[in-house]
Amino acid sequence: MSDGPITATHDVLLVGGGGAGLRAAIAIAETNARLDVAVVSKVYPMRSHTVSAEGGAAGVFAADDSLDEHAYDTISGSDWLADQDAVEAFVQEAPRELLQLEHWGCPWSRQPDGHIAVRAFGGMKKMRTWFAADKTGFHMLHTLFQRSLKYDEVTRYDEWFVTRLLVDDGRVHGVVAIDLISGRIEAIAAKAVVLCTGGCGKVFPFTTNANINTGDGLALGYRAGAPLKDMEMVQYHPTGLPFTGILITEATRAEGGYLVNKDGYRYLQDYDLGQPSPTPVLRSMELGPRDRLSQAFVHEVEKGRTTDSPYGPVVHLDLRHLGEKLIEAKLPMVRELCLQYERIDPVTELIPVRPVVHYMMGGVHTDIDGATPLAGLYAAGETACVSINGSNRLGSNSLPECLVFGARAGRVAAEYASTASGPPAVIVDQARDEIRRLERDLLSGEPGTERVADLREQMQTTMEESAGIYRNGPAMTKGADVLGELQQRVRRVRVADPSRAFNTELVAALEVANMLDVAECMLQSGLQREESRGAHQRTDFPARDDERFLTHLLVHRNADGTARVERLPVTITRWPPGERKYGR
Repeated sequence: MSDGPITATHDVLLVGGGGAGLRAAIAIAETNARLDVAVVSKVYPMRSHTVSAEGGAAGVFAADDSLDEHAYDTISGSDWLADQDAVEAFVQEAPRELLQLEHWGCPWSRQPDGHIAVRAFGGMKKMRTWFAADKTGFHMLHTLFQRSLKYDEVTRYDEWFVTRLLVDDGRVHGVVAIDLISGRIEAIAAKAVVLCTGGCGKVFPFTTNANINTGDGLALGYRAGAPLKDMEMVQYHPTGLPFTGILITEATRAEGGYLVNKDGYRYLQDYDLGQPSPTPVLRSMELGPRDRLSQAFVHEVEKGRTTDSPYGPVVHLDLRHLGEKLIEAKLPMVRELCLQYERIDPVTELIPVRPVVHYMMGGVHTDIDGATPLAGLYAAGETACVSINGSNRLGSNSLPECLVFGARAGRVAAEYASTASGPPAVIVDQARDEIRRLERDLLSGEPGTERVADLREQMQTTMEESAGIYRNGPAMTKGADVLGELQQRVRRVRVADPSRAFNTELVAALEVANMLDVAECMLQSGLQREESRGAHQRTDFPARDDERFLTHLLVHRNADGTARVERLPVTITRWPPGERKYGR
C-alpha cells in the first residue's frame, strides 16, 4: 500500500476477467508463483462476454487433419491479412490449450467411443471444432474461473471500471479505476498491465455483444499511446435475432441448418462463397465465411427476397428437419433462446435472422507474444490484434485465441514484471489529475448540456450507415464528420445521478467516450483502405488490391487527440496471397 491516491500495488494487473484475462492470470501464477497478480473486471468474471460463446473452439485433433490445413484455412479466411507467423504459433498451441482445459474439467462433448467430438465450422475444410453442446464459452469460462481460484497470489477487483492507464516515458505503471460498489476512485500501481476487455460491438446498434462490450481496453491503450491495428475490419455474423441481436450460433448450420429467403429457397447457392467447384456444394454452402454470407444477405434484400419485420428485413434459419432429439442434444441453448426471446420453437418453426455486428478483427497492436509498443503493456483476446484474423475471423478461432495468446501474454508479462522497477513519483501526480478530472467533469453535480443516451444513439446510427457490411468513401467521410461533432459534445456530458454506489449513469458516460474513440479509429482506418478485402467491402473500390493494401493499418493518437494512420507490412511465411476457397 502506498501513500496518496495509489491504494494498492501489484506486479501484474489484468484489466478484464473473461477467457483471455483468466488464462493470462493462470499463466502468470504458473510462471512465477512469487508474483502478485490482480484481475480488475467491470463485471463479476463469470458474467464476462466469453460466457456467451456458443459454437466451439478450433484445434487440430482428428487423424485426417493437420496443423498446416488449419493454418491455411485461417490465412485464406483472413483474405491474407493475417500474420502467418502468429497463425502458425496459434494452430500449434490451440490443441494443447484445449486439452489442458479438458484436464482442468471442461466438459467437452463426446463421441460414443469417448473421444472428443468435433463439428464443422464456417471456412474450415475439416471438422476440428471442439464443443460443449452449444454452451462452449460458458463451460470454458467456468473452467478457467474455477482454476484461477487455486492461486492465492491472484487478487480480484470485481466490478471496478478502469478509466486511465498511468504512463511515464513510454512505460505503463498502473491504472486509475472506480470501485463501482462504493464509487471510490483509486489508483492501482503495477509493473505490467495486460488489457483483456473484449470487443466493442456496442459501437453499433445491432450486435451479438453484451452491453459491457464498449471497447474500454482499446480506448485505454489508444489514449496511452498504443496504436490500434486494422480497426476497419468489423465482422458481421449472418445469424442474429432481429430485435435483440442475440447470436444464433454457427453450430446450427454446422449441424445441418439451412438459410432460406421469403420463398423458402436456399439462396446461398446463388452466390460465390469461394467454392472450389463451379457447382455449389449444398451441404457446405451455409458454412461459407461469415463476411460472404452477410454480403449475400444484402443482395437478397436488394432483390426483394427477404421478409420485412419491425426491425428490418430478415431471412430464416430452418432447423426443423434436424429433429427434436438432435436439437435437444447439441443445440439446447438455441432452442431456449428462441423460446424466450422470439416465442418460437425451432423444432417446428423457422427462426428469423439478420446479420449483426459480432467481432472485431482489429484491436490493440501487439507482437506474437501480446506485447504492445508501450513497455509494460500487453493485450490478449478480442482486445488485441496479433493478427491471426486479418480481415475475416473464421468461426471457432476466437475461443482458442483467448487461450493461446492469453497464456502467451501472461508469461511475457510475468517475465517483464520479475525485473521491472516500481512506479516513479510522477505517476502519483497523474493519478491525482485523473481523479480530479472525474470529480470535476462528471461528478461535480453541475447540470450538463448533453445526454449520454442521445450521443450513443447518434453514434450507433452513424456507424451503421457509414461502416456497415458495405461502405464507401463519401459515407465514411460524412460519418467521421458526425463523430467529430459527437467528440465535442461528449465533453459537455454531466452525470445527474449524485449517488456513488453503482452509478450506472457514470459508467455509461465513460463508456460512450470510449466508444467514440474506437468508432473514430474504425472510420479513419476504413477511409485509408481503398480496396475490398474480407469484412471491409467498399463499393467505390470493389477489388482486393494486394499491391497497395497487403498491409496492416495502424491508427495512432496525436497529441491533440486527432488520429493518424500508418502502415505495417503483413508477415508472410509459407503461403503467398491467393484466391479464397472454401467447401469440401
